[in-house]
Amino acid sequence: MKNLLILGIGLLMVINGKAQSVRRLTDQHIVNQQERMVFKQWDKKKFTPTKGFLGLNPNYWLTWAWHSNYPKNDLRPLSSGGAQTQRLLLVAAMKNTEEAYSRHADTLRNTALTEMLNYTGAVSQVDPLWQLYYGHEFQSLYQINHASALQGAASEVSSYLIRTGILQWYIDESAALSERLDGARSTNLDRGSRIMSYHRMLDEYRKLRSVWEAKKQRAKLFLSLAKKNAEQKQSAKAPIVPQGRTDIQIAQDVLRKSKL
Repeated sequence: MKNLLILGIGLLMVINGKAQSVRRLTDQHIVNQQERMVFKQWDKKKFTPTKGFLGLNPNYWLTWAWHSNYPKNDLRPLSSGGAQTQRLLLVAAMKNTEEAYSRHADTLRNTALTEMLNYTGAVSQVDPLWQLYYGHEFQSLYQINHASALQGAASEVSSYLIRTGILQWYIDESAALSERLDGARSTNLDRGSRIMSYHRMLDEYRKLRSVWEAKKQRAKLFLSLAKKNAEQKQSAKAPIVPQGRTDIQIAQDVLRKSKL
C-alpha cells in the first residue's frame, strides 16, 4: 500500500511538470500579419500563404480569394492614414484645444481678478498710491478735533473762534469731507475714478485748511484792531488839561473851540 502511494505521488509530479512546460507555437503567417498591421513596411510579398508554383496553392485561394484587395491596400492602423494614427492625431489636436481653452480660462481668471482688484473697495487700503501718498496727506483729516484745530492760537483768538461758531464750521466741514473720503474708499469703483476722487478731495482739503488758517489770522487781526480802537476811545473821553494854565484861559479855550 505504501509503494502504491509513492508511485501515485510520483505520477502526479510528472504530470504537473509536463503541464507547466508550455511549448511556444510560432505561426509565420500570424507574425507577418502582426508586423504589417503594427510597424513593418507594407510589403505585398509577405502576404502568406503565397500562390505557390503556378498559383496552385489552395491555401492561398482559400485565404485571399475572398479579400483580393487586401494585399493591395495599406491597412496598417499605424500607417500614415491608418485608424490608430488618425486617433492619435485627433487626441493630439484635442489636447492642443484643451490647452488653448485652459490658457484662455486662465487669462479670463487673471483678468477677472485684476478687474475685481481694480473695482472692489475692500482692497483700497493696500492700494500703492494710497500707501505712498494719499494716506499720508489725509492722515491729519482724520485727526481733526477742537484741540488740534486751535493748536498755536492765542487764548483770546480761540475764545473768539468758539464764540462765533467758526470753529464748529471748520469741524463740520472736515467731518463731511472725511465721510466722503470713506465713501470713496469703501465703494466698489474703478481704480482710476477712485484716484481722481482722492485728488479732488485732497484739493478741497487743502483749500479748507487754507481758509481755516486765514480765518484764524483775521480773527487775531480783528481782536487786535478792536483792542486798539477801545483804547483810543478810552483815551478820547479824558480831556487833556494843560499844566500851568489858569481857569480863565481854560474857559476861553473851551469857548473858542465851541465856536469852531
